[in-house]
Amino acid sequence: MGYNTQIKNKIVDFGELSLLLDQWKNKGLTIVFSNGCFDLLHPGHVDYLSKARNLGDKLIIGLNTDNSVQRLKGENRPIQKETTRAIMLAAFAFVDAVILFDEDTPLQIISKILPDILVKGSDYSVDQIVGSDVVLEHGGRIETIDFLEGFSTSAIIDKIRNMKDL
Repeated sequence: MGYNTQIKNKIVDFGELSLLLDQWKNKGLTIVFSNGCFDLLHPGHVDYLSKARNLGDKLIIGLNTDNSVQRLKGENRPIQKETTRAIMLAAFAFVDAVILFDEDTPLQIISKILPDILVKGSDYSVDQIVGSDVVLEHGGRIETIDFLEGFSTSAIIDKIRNMKDL
């Protein structure tokens, strides 16, 4: 893809992320992790992710692969391919790294990263947040963030489907 290297370099595999984590942790930086499908980015995502980043020094986003999204959301999802979704997330100045995961949950990647702060939406309780036990066992903390009212990917998809002759 012909995207800016500053954006492309934020989309990492675990080997690349491990090097970044070592650098960041050696500097004493606070690592924040959140995850999701981020199929159609909207202001609710921007608000949520910027608030997540404000909790620490570096924000890592775990992004479900296309296969993972399809298993979780159904055969008509994702709307946008994983490369597009990753580029969109990496373009945000407050996102420091994007890593794709193919599992249904981010437990494996959370267990490897061991973030200082694990963030999810406030529609989850701490005991429902995948990886919370691992993060807490390693001295990290769990934060939840309220969603911006009136925005959801499903609502956008429904609105598009209900539109007549564009």
